[in-house]
Amino acid sequence: MSKQRIAIVGAGPSGMAALRAFMSAQQAGAQIPDIVCYEKQDDWGGQWNYNWRSGIDRYGEPVHSSMYRNLWSNAPKEALEFADYTFDEHFGRPVSSYPPREALWDYIDGRVRRSNVKEKVQFSTAVRWVEYNREEDNFTVTVENLKSQTTSSTEFDRVIVATGHFSYPNVPDFKGIETFPGTLHHAHDFRGAEKLADKRVLLIGASYSAEDIGVQAFKMGARSVTMSYRTAPMGYDWPEGMEELPIVDRFDGETAYFSDGQTREFDAVILCTGYLHKYPFLSSDLALHSRNNIYPGGLYRGVVWQKNPKLYYLGAQDQWFTFNMFDAQAWYVRDLVMGRTTLPSAEQRAAHMRSWRNRFQALDGDADEVRFQADYIRDLITATDYPMFDLDEVVRIFLEWKHDKKKNILTYRDKPHRSVMTGTMAAEHHTTWLNELDDSLERYLSTPEATEVERLVRGRASAGGAPAEATTGDRTVTKA
Repeated sequence: MSKQRIAIVGAGPSGMAALRAFMSAQQAGAQIPDIVCYEKQDDWGGQWNYNWRSGIDRYGEPVHSSMYRNLWSNAPKEALEFADYTFDEHFGRPVSSYPPREALWDYIDGRVRRSNVKEKVQFSTAVRWVEYNREEDNFTVTVENLKSQTTSSTEFDRVIVATGHFSYPNVPDFKGIETFPGTLHHAHDFRGAEKLADKRVLLIGASYSAEDIGVQAFKMGARSVTMSYRTAPMGYDWPEGMEELPIVDRFDGETAYFSDGQTREFDAVILCTGYLHKYPFLSSDLALHSRNNIYPGGLYRGVVWQKNPKLYYLGAQDQWFTFNMFDAQAWYVRDLVMGRTTLPSAEQRAAHMRSWRNRFQALDGDADEVRFQADYIRDLITATDYPMFDLDEVVRIFLEWKHDKKKNILTYRDKPHRSVMTGTMAAEHHTTWLNELDDSLERYLSTPEATEVERLVRGRASAGGAPAEATTGDRTVTKA
């Protein structure tokens, strides 16, 4: 009997998790299927593979990543740590709880770069179409090598979709927005906040993109930062120069008119309005159509496409947990593919989905969502040999993180957390986030000498003097 052939679409964190799952089985002595992973970019990492380009890439393809230059993790690394590869193992010493993008890319790359799994990835290769062949009960995957501009088709027994869903911007329309004379783009195309210095900035949206780009703009010296919400404000204790207003009703030139009657003038508008589930390489009977939520309909255990259980999705839900959730999903899909776990009947799968969807629809608030996703991950891990970890402790870290942000949106990244996997307390970064203007891996791992001012402030604090202050430009933010 010939070996199964498996196609993985995408080599971001989810696709890398799938590759790692099969590699783990192989290292334990199991025979694994033939695997080919197709990745449109020139290297793996997905969103974490930063590139300065926006809009169209060097091959004329839509740019996949929404990563920007000075992004730092906006959640504790202790909540996303791999159970089988810790930050201690990777860096060889404690590091802070909120690493910059380059350090996180180095971490996810580090787990797999010591193996030959990269040989299974065809880079600079775009999947153009996936067709299910009903009579043969397999898939034909048509791809284009973007470097050679050649197209080929290959048959596979199963397909794993690991492209993520934060690449196709949701771009709403606003009356009069075509008259706005300043810079205007979606958060997907945002690449850095330096150009927002001394600008009056409007962010339309009230979720993580608006929150993080907003504080980045403040950090880089924006004259003012306004965030516009549709349903409810984020409600943080914003520093002077930042505010939240209800939804924009219309634009007239540089003036925005808000639904409560207030007006403001702006130099830059960034649409932080979310993303679309879009899979242009899949026909409508295979493509997931869902709003961004933590339990999309149509996916058994959040990964198996109910209409065709030989098609799988990784990372298709909204995410509190990230890297370790992708692992849990990948391990479960691997075991289905390899016959280690039996797939229930269509009727049983439908009943299982109904029970979880009913629970999902009864959730009330962020704390409920975090606990729900922890239970979802626990359900997956118990079906595989992925190392179980203390999910309840991760929930506690998430809730503590939410509290820290409410306390001070500008300083929560300075707090250390303890690893759930190793018990190691994170280090405190040598520079407060508000004052750190270098997000390179080299700077992150360095131990710079303290400036004279820093030595004076620390000496004063250790002697019981006034609380330390973080200063940026002409703004001073007192740390609690």
